[in-house]
Amino acid sequence: MSVDIGNRLRHLRTLHNLSQRELARRAGVTNSTISLIESNASNPSVGALKRILDGIPIGLAEFFAFQPEKPRQFFYAAEELTEIGKGSISFRQVGNNLFGRSLQILKECYQPGADTGKVPLVHEGEEGGIVLSGRLEVIVEDERRILGPGDAYYFESRRPHRFRCVGVVPCEVISACTPPTF
Repeated sequence: MSVDIGNRLRHLRTLHNLSQRELARRAGVTNSTISLIESNASNPSVGALKRILDGIPIGLAEFFAFQPEKPRQFFYAAEELTEIGKGSISFRQVGNNLFGRSLQILKECYQPGADTGKVPLVHEGEEGGIVLSGRLEVIVEDERRILGPGDAYYFESRRPHRFRCVGVVPCEVISACTPPTF
């Protein structure tokens, strides 16, 4: 059984009211190191993880044994969605804590010309979405499509992919990813 170190670290950090920046300062690592680990883009060595956990403080055994309660909130008002994006792309997540969850749901809004970047996204799981408004260019491996309202996508997330808003109006999408690795 694999342990989701990134979500576990994020959950414990927020439980102790620490920002990524503050934990990085306490652990003597860069803010980007914490960010990469929490997004599961980097897998720390045992020594590096121990040093980071000392900044909380929590021991390795306690870290791996920790079993938080599953979130008990069932309904979310629009203003309760958690913003996890920045810049010209808004990713509003259902629920602020995905620890122990197997699904991530997002309301995405891309401003005209907004792009997820020249380097394609690659992560574990599957994802799908439905375009609500605007036009979204979706590239998966060497396939490219322009999707409009009502059009959808669904693919394995380990396939290199990227998204870009085309046209002069913002593009809104409802998406889901399992497991929550975005």
